Amino acid sequence: MTSQVGFVLLPGFSLLSLGAATAALAAANDLAGAQIYQVRTFALEATVVRAQCGTLIATEFAGENLSECQMATVIADRLVEETELSSLRVLVSTFVGSGDVGPRLAGIGIGAAILAQCGFYDGFRAAVHWQYAAEAAESNLGSIVSTNVFEIDRNRLSAAGGATTIDFMLAWLAERHDKTFCAEVAAQLGIERVRQSSERQAMPASAHPAVGSARIKEALELMEANLSEPLPTEDIARLVGISRRQLERLFRQHIGTLPSRHYLELRLKASRRQLKQTSQSILQIGLSCGFVSGPHFSTAYRTFFGHTPRDERARHTRPHASGDEVITVNTEVEKFS
Repeated sequence: MTSQVGFVLLPGFSLLSLGAATAALAAANDLAGAQIYQVRTFALEATVVRAQCGTLIATEFAGENLSECQMATVIADRLVEETELSSLRVLVSTFVGSGDVGPRLAGIGIGAAILAQCGFYDGFRAAVHWQYAAEAAESNLGSIVSTNVFEIDRNRLSAAGGATTIDFMLAWLAERHDKTFCAEVAAQLGIERVRQSSERQAMPASAHPAVGSARIKEALELMEANLSEPLPTEDIARLVGISRRQLERLFRQHIGTLPSRHYLELRLKASRRQLKQTSQSILQIGLSCGFVSGPHFSTAYRTFFGHTPRDERARHTRPHASGDEVITVNTEVEKFS
């Protein structure tokens, strides 16, 4: 049986987000050997919608046909005018009603922030692109705004957009099939590591206070300035003028993890950059990122990334293989030709 997945495209949407989502569905069809997913593109009014890059995408009228889809996703890369917002409110209420069960609707990129304006995420978690998270948190007090890569909260789904769309779609496919199928789709797409919903979006440290406070900003700056000799959580809390418990509460509320976990993530990502970009020894890199020994570094790295620092270094020093398989996305050709 074919499941229909609809994408409501708002003017100026990200073609990267749409392409990432449809690529995952096309790979799922390829692995299944049948069209188990059909892509349909919709708009609030126009029959053609222009992407941010200028590409024109043919669409159907959402008001008449969206209800035929098992899941619908709003993709946007800018905030919309009140007239569009009013139309979207009607569409949302028609598609999902007011409960927390039933058809699933998602927002990708700024689409999540726009759906929050419609009250769609009241009482639910919503992953909003970090550049708009502050505005979304301030203007939509009923929503739990998150800067994680994506969120799946009952029938409310959201993703930050861009590359995070792949992680979101793989998680959605894992729910409908199983983890093995999801892993095969990821391999088909050449995805090295699938991010989980608990992982945060990549953003500069100065952007974090958009969904937090000056205390968080100070704590993050201390962490990034002390990667080689990590500070205990108690010391960070003392230096920013609050208790450890308060600091942990702020991090859980606004960043979605504990300070110690975030600190470890910063150090591991810094070590990964060095493994890719420098010729320093693995031990030197581990020590420079605050790990007390080679085995400690290797264990922490493998736990987080799924492979060892030595494997990481090897991937970026060996020659690229020729003749790699090229996958052609052809979920619904007439929509994108």
